[in-house]
Amino acid sequence: MKNETITRVTLKTARKGKTDFAYLDSLTDEQLRASIADDPDWAGNEEIDWEKGHWVIPEPKKPISIRIEPDILSFFKEQGPGYQKRIQAVLRSYVDQMRAKKAG
Repeated sequence: MKNETITRVTLKTARKGKTDFAYLDSLTDEQLRASIADDPDWAGNEEIDWEKGHWVIPEPKKPISIRIEPDILSFFKEQGPGYQKRIQAVLRSYVDQMRAKKAG
């Protein structure tokens, strides 16, 4: 790998995003609403009352080593990036169901 393709980031390094905040600040509320309405990812979320939202800070994950059968690992990896999060979601679902069964 060539040296110029490596980007080093530390906690002390300021990170600059790609958001054009000056452009966003220049938009009117009507323009923002129209832009949001045109976003296909927004469909179905129009009626959410964001005023009632609250922060949820997840617990830090604990790194472990686990042995998984190759076909199971391949199944999750074939779905693209984020396979570890999908495995976590399956485990979370199982735990929640088992706890509900035990409580009910």
